[in-house]
Amino acid sequence: MRDRHRLGRSFGWLWGAYGTSALGTWLAFGAFPLIAVQVLHAGPAEVAALSSVGAAVGAAVAVPLGPWVEFRRKRPVLIGMDLARFAALLTIPAAFVLGVLTFVQLLLVSVVVAAADITFRAASGAYLKTLLPAEDLLVANARFESTTWTTTIVGPPLGGAAIGLLGPVATVLADAISYLLSALGIHLSTPSRLSFLSSRSSTMDRRLDTPDDRPSASGDRTTDGREPRPGRREVSRAGDLLDGWRYILADPALRPLFLNTALFNGLVMAADALLAVLMLGQLGFTPWQYGLAFAVPAIGGLVGSRLARPLVTRFGQHRVLVVAGTLRALWPVGLVLLGPGTGGLLLVMGVELGLILCCGVFNPVYATYRLERTANDRITRTLSAWAVTTKASTALLTAIWGVLGSLLGPRTAIGLAGALLLVTPLFLPRRPAAPRTEPLPSLTETPTETPAAAPTRTPVEGPAGSPPEAPAQASTETPVEAPAQERR
Repeated sequence: MRDRHRLGRSFGWLWGAYGTSALGTWLAFGAFPLIAVQVLHAGPAEVAALSSVGAAVGAAVAVPLGPWVEFRRKRPVLIGMDLARFAALLTIPAAFVLGVLTFVQLLLVSVVVAAADITFRAASGAYLKTLLPAEDLLVANARFESTTWTTTIVGPPLGGAAIGLLGPVATVLADAISYLLSALGIHLSTPSRLSFLSSRSSTMDRRLDTPDDRPSASGDRTTDGREPRPGRREVSRAGDLLDGWRYILADPALRPLFLNTALFNGLVMAADALLAVLMLGQLGFTPWQYGLAFAVPAIGGLVGSRLARPLVTRFGQHRVLVVAGTLRALWPVGLVLLGPGTGGLLLVMGVELGLILCCGVFNPVYATYRLERTANDRITRTLSAWAVTTKASTALLTAIWGVLGSLLGPRTAIGLAGALLLVTPLFLPRRPAAPRTEPLPSLTETPTETPAAAPTRTPVEGPAGSPPEAPAQASTETPVEAPAQERR
């Protein structure tokens, strides 16, 4: 069993890089709202603006980066995005120590992190599909999801303890260092040619027999396991910026899933911002209790990620996608009953446990489904468009719910978000999708050139934390996609 699921040293480096930054992300879970509330004394509208404005501007900045990354080797891009997030986050503890930290700086840092998250997620998703054959994608995504929830169990309580002992920006420093370590891990990764040839020769033979998988256009590896230079467009066109959205909206299987995830993620994250205000403000929960409320239920995500592959094997991909996607929408409305004390804490844990269990099953299935439905030479632009839309919808809905929270109160606004989430299953794919045999005709052709000689070091790219999601404070998406700053 172990040998059958061995995914190789290259994937091991990618997985390790993701785990490092995922731990840092979860150590810093909710750090920006905590700093805004406890250090800068921000109110509900400002906390909501911190999430919405940063995500919206970051998404806008990331729009032109998708087409640019499509025609670049992914390893340098991933390293650059890790270093950008490291540098941006490092300015927060530096400013805090100097006594010059401002709300505007938090906004600017959130913009940089959001743009880097989207770019990193799109590049790492494209790389994963070239790193592994299709039959290994669900196993890989389930391992990422399992790692996400394992670090979720450990990270928030440790982060809450660190805040209590060292101050509110200590976890931001830890998060920054995790991005630096992730960049170093990606830089040092060098897959073995012998390992690649022995473990992937039969798969490569099958792939080379498929016309749609030509190395220069799709990004497949060379026969020594190294990433080839992607094909380049002779002339850059403004229309490239919209290619990802055209591809998604022209595909009958991706289109409903796209609408479902944008709405679901936006409503969940909008409610989360107000939940922090409600728990840490009106109800008087301490930071460690707030962290504990989300750490313990993460066990459900760990269990769900382990169940994803057996469930798909038994019931089929489409059925698991629809059932898990429906069940995850039923839980958040229960947060409207949240009260103070132990009973309130147990209520949050129960709601989060049910939600996260369903997300643990849904996320790897959804991530695999999306990669399988996307042509190899459109992955980066498609994932970038998907992430930009998710960020933008999250920003818009968070801003709206910030206003609603100020007008109606956090509890009422959270209940409204939970009620609207009950509608999101209507946007899940209704029928199993027919296999995609060729790129959709709505897109313009992308001229390519013969790939140049492969680099001496193989790019090993880890989705080092954007899940989500990911993920922006914790990813709702599977690691390779997931901001690692969106929670589900």
